Amino acid sequence: MKVLIVLTSHDQLGTTGLKTGFWLEELAAPYYTFKDAGAQIVLASPNGGQPPLDPKSNEPAFQTDLTRRFEADAAANDQLANTVRLDSVSQADFDTVFYPGGHGPLWDLAEDPRSIALIESFIAANKPVALVCHAPGVLRHVRSADGKPLVAGKRVTGFTNTEEAGVGLTDVVPFLVEDELKAKGGVYSKGPDWGSYVVTDGLLITGQNPASSAEAAEVLIKQLAQA
Repeated sequence: MKVLIVLTSHDQLGTTGLKTGFWLEELAAPYYTFKDAGAQIVLASPNGGQPPLDPKSNEPAFQTDLTRRFEADAAANDQLANTVRLDSVSQADFDTVFYPGGHGPLWDLAEDPRSIALIESFIAANKPVALVCHAPGVLRHVRSADGKPLVAGKRVTGFTNTEEAGVGLTDVVPFLVEDELKAKGGVYSKGPDWGSYVVTDGLLITGQNPASSAEAAEVLIKQLAQA
């Protein structure tokens, strides 16, 4: 099993002067879910090299056993420091792709033609795609073979408007994930704020928030096992 994980390279939280990036739990939980299942993992980002970590995601309140495991894992940190450039990867080399969130992807990956084409190529090759938390927002410009938005008519989830309000960033983000998925025709649903909630529709697996990242990876592994 070869898994591509795509991380953001964007580190500015709008015009607030604050830093953002990827959310640590949303990388660490899937990383070890895949690794412990024997997968080969490649980390990629638009700019390559060390992607920016959202500093909030490593505050004590948001640390988990798996984030601590990642922090103590020299090989994992070396891999993270040396992500490959997004324009150097091909879906032909992987069985699936996983997108962790954090706010960063709303600015770069959501608008990145390479990311858009990559997701479209996985779907066209009948390979599953999983995205959690803010990452379902990167689907906003992704289209199906018929030219319609990929999420149109599909069951999806992603970071809720109330969760965004809860972290005080409703007026900072370039768009709200819940609103955008609905605007593109997605059949959006959600569970309780901050609880694990994962939705599968065909090749598309989406998770609502950081707590959903391990479950989304587990669902993805099961789907690959059935392929």
